[in-house]
Amino acid sequence: MHLEPRPGTAGPSPHLRELRDAVRALLGLDNDTAVIVRQLTCSEPGCPLLETVVAVVPMDGEVHRWTLHRPADQITENDLRATLLPHRPS
Repeated sequence: MHLEPRPGTAGPSPHLRELRDAVRALLGLDNDTAVIVRQLTCSEPGCPLLETVVAVVPMDGEVHRWTLHRPADQITENDLRATLLPHRPS
């Protein structure tokens, strides 16, 4: 089933899709594992205005979450590699 965005909303940005695909490739994830990449406004003191959150949600098992303290459009594959690989799900 193909789901369309709700009327009046944009679909995910191409860069967020690229980041999601890079996370999936870096971690060697199967298609049954959800990868969610979202750019959020940070409300904590001393935090940059925008941060990017990556979540890996397997069908069975523990959810893993990482926060990169910068906007999604400033994140590279090397940033993902440095953040995710030392703490990859097993």
